[in-house]
Amino acid sequence: MTVFDPKYTISSRLLENIKRIATLIYELNNRSFSRVVLLELIKRAHEISAHASTSIEGNPLALTEVKKIIKKHPKHIRDSEREVLNYNSALIWLDKLTRKRDAKFDLSLLLNIHQAVMAGLMPVSQCGKLRKEAVFVNDPAKRETIYWPPDQQDVKALMQDLFDFVSQNKDEVDSLILAGIFHKQFVVIHPLMDGNGRTVRLATKVLLSAMGLNTFNLFSFEDYYNQNVAKYFAQVGVKGNYYDIYQQIDFTSWLEYFTDGIIDELLRVANVLEQKSVTPQTILRTHHQNILDYIKKHDFITDKIYSTLTARAKPTRNQDFNRLLDLGLIERVGKGKATIYRLK
Repeated sequence: MTVFDPKYTISSRLLENIKRIATLIYELNNRSFSRVVLLELIKRAHEISAHASTSIEGNPLALTEVKKIIKKHPKHIRDSEREVLNYNSALIWLDKLTRKRDAKFDLSLLLNIHQAVMAGLMPVSQCGKLRKEAVFVNDPAKRETIYWPPDQQDVKALMQDLFDFVSQNKDEVDSLILAGIFHKQFVVIHPLMDGNGRTVRLATKVLLSAMGLNTFNLFSFEDYYNQNVAKYFAQVGVKGNYYDIYQQIDFTSWLEYFTDGIIDELLRVANVLEQKSVTPQTILRTHHQNILDYIKKHDFITDKIYSTLTARAKPTRNQDFNRLLDLGLIERVGKGKATIYRLK
């Protein structure tokens, strides 16, 4: 086998998608929202992700049931409920990991993700381990085998080759393209006995967070795939014997679809944020925005600095700071004259 060198073309559609995603991310990153709104959206995103990613794999639970399970966390559960709780727990764990920037993207992290999503759902000897048996992929509608993944003895080398490709190209190839290529090639290798889909969708989120798009907190691109599961499988999967087709696989169509999904989710989140942010409790006035803009540019602000930017009296300036503190947008550091305010 040769070193992994994926075949793809930067089509006009793919290029436009990448440009649009960059613009949407910039706009979202430069807007300020109350902590109340963000916490509500984070909760909603976790519920949708846990529902969508398990639903793609055949979990029958409706979104309303998923919400109840995540909220109540029952002790005695069926496998379908365990799938949801495992996925939600993995989301929370990886969210914390990426926030600390401690997520080294390697095979070890991938197997830990698999361990988290499949705990209690498969034999311990297979959980968090690369497969040691041959597998095949069936078309449930036609009841026939459509894909034969690589032999088990080649899996570890193929996965290491994939991780090496990501590592060696992280400064050369756009993060969206890297994340998309990783996602599809993982599916092509099919390195795990079960849970490949859930594992790769979470791993892809880790890669995307590296480009400043924290999909754990606000986004659920799994839902885009779940809206048309047949299309997702047709785009991400391949047919035939791996050894006959691996050098002919073209990633272009998948990358277009992959970035379409990210745009769809970015637009959805932007729309939800807009609707939830315009309330008497959360709306920001010009003087509030001036404070936030100054902090974004200079890292912090003090009351003395603020007094040079506005004619508002000191008691009113205190109210301005308190409003932003109450909304969870800034934090107070220090006391008395040494007090500074930073973004939270």
